Amino acid sequence: MATIAAREGARVTLVGHDGIERVEQIAAEIKSRFNIAVDAADGSSDARKTKLVEASEVILACAKAGVQVVSKAQLKGNGLLIAADVNAVPPAGIEGVAVNANGDPLEAAKAVGIGPLAIGNVKYKVEFGLFKRMIESEKTVTLGFQEAFSLARETAK
Repeated sequence: MATIAAREGARVTLVGHDGIERVEQIAAEIKSRFNIAVDAADGSSDARKTKLVEASEVILACAKAGVQVVSKAQLKGNGLLIAADVNAVPPAGIEGVAVNANGDPLEAAKAVGIGPLAIGNVKYKVEFGLFKRMIESEKTVTLGFQEAFSLARETAK
């Protein structure tokens, strides 16, 4: 997701809820493989996370299942527009984003929330579409994340 967002012109910061080392390695790999610069930041304390959320328009929580990364109190940033969470296992990765949220206003912020079931719905439609393309093609088809993103855009229209 970071690579796609950066390719689309977003300033992307990978935040490690458990420290900066892991996300620095991922940022370096993105730079090496795709020649795209993304930042890395340490989000291992509540104060650091709050500061990062306050400086963000969009946050996407992708932590492992059952890890709350952002609390309601940290969602108070005025510039935040969207808080999306892929974690369907309680507790939510972003407190206050319901599993079925699909652009629902957040209680704690002026932003809207997108929950894991809405994200998963798009994911399944894209997977189906990619498999369909492969099955219907008479030639070998190689598909990557960019093709998946393009199909996701078509699906969302």
